[in-house]
Amino acid sequence: MLKRSFIAAALSGLAVLATPFTAAEARSLDEILSEGVIRIGINPNFPNMSARNDVGEWAGFDIDIGTELANGLGVEVEWVPTETAQRVPFLVSDRIDVALGALTRNAERAMLIDFTVPVHTEVLAVLTTAAIEGDTWEDFNAEGVTLANMRGNWTVGWIEENMPNVEIELVDSIADTVRLVAQGRADAIVENIDFFMAFTENFPDTEWRVVETPIFVAYCAAGVSQGNEDLTEVLNVILYNLHSSGAVNAAWESHYGAPMLREVTPTPYF
Repeated sequence: MLKRSFIAAALSGLAVLATPFTAAEARSLDEILSEGVIRIGINPNFPNMSARNDVGEWAGFDIDIGTELANGLGVEVEWVPTETAQRVPFLVSDRIDVALGALTRNAERAMLIDFTVPVHTEVLAVLTTAAIEGDTWEDFNAEGVTLANMRGNWTVGWIEENMPNVEIELVDSIADTVRLVAQGRADAIVENIDFFMAFTENFPDTEWRVVETPIFVAYCAAGVSQGNEDLTEVLNVILYNLHSSGAVNAAWESHYGAPMLREVTPTPYF
């Protein structure tokens, strides 16, 4: 049930089946190298993954990783703003060569696009404080417990289905969600907690903790047009080197203020 609910929500971006995008032949690795540019799709409104900084430049974890991928290929990057629902359609229609933006691997997407090895993980877990008891997510499914979340998040429905005994307090941003717990107006957050950790630094007097056992771990990879095997293979080699050197985890910690909750173990077999 947990995995099915998690994957079902992640598939909200598969609007490709109902959009006017049509399949197009992807640029090959040779064409990318010849033209000297790789088009990388990034979410334009996803700090600290990718967003414009104060001087209007793209910044974030995806920007660091995308830049390293381009450096490994010896080409420049063209950043293409790609909303969540556009990631698969933009690959299928050859508007981008690579899709980032926390693209979760699953079988349904794999029927339409190819994936590299994982870039990072997403951990559905519980973020709370030392003042609140509970050793598993089920411990928080109790009367009197209030969970903070954001309006429109898929996890709101998941909580309503799987944690029916709690109250939910809804706000508009990650920062506001974390603030509710820090101020004692909510007890915990059940979400993709990795994306929330940087905001806990705004409340240094709060003793934060993540419940040790996660609810579910998803693996996010770079998306590539289906059948573009040469490009996928080279990207896998580059990602293996980035993971082995610790560059991926260092980039994650620099942008999210804490290590990845479940690191990707590099393997030479892809």
